[in-house]
Amino acid sequence: MPREFSRGQRIADQIQRELSEIIRLEIKDPRVLLVTITDVEVSQDNAHAKVFFTVLGEPAQQEAAARALEHASGFMRSILAKRIKLRTVPQLHFHYDVSIERGMRLSRLIDEAVGESAGKKEQ
Repeated sequence: MPREFSRGQRIADQIQRELSEIIRLEIKDPRVLLVTITDVEVSQDNAHAKVFFTVLGEPAQQEAAARALEHASGFMRSILAKRIKLRTVPQLHFHYDVSIERGMRLSRLIDEAVGESAGKKEQ
């Protein structure tokens, strides 16, 4: 049985797709070259959207990308208003997505634990 999506989830998914394209094609700032939009959460009244992103690189590059995205949020919102037919286009709030880093760290710990237990079995 197909999963039913709420209107808010459909809006969030469309905003995620559009922002990914806007960042890739419209934003000329080099600080956002390697940014990936991972998720969007829209408030019930569509007034605000939390936009989660990741970026390859060091913490300094992550901070620079966050500043660049916040700086360009008004520009991106105006493009969204032209592309998405909504009464209110949400204010964009960018948040660095730590879940991917956390997942990689857990995967590395699991691999190390498995490697250690395999080494003990060989002895």
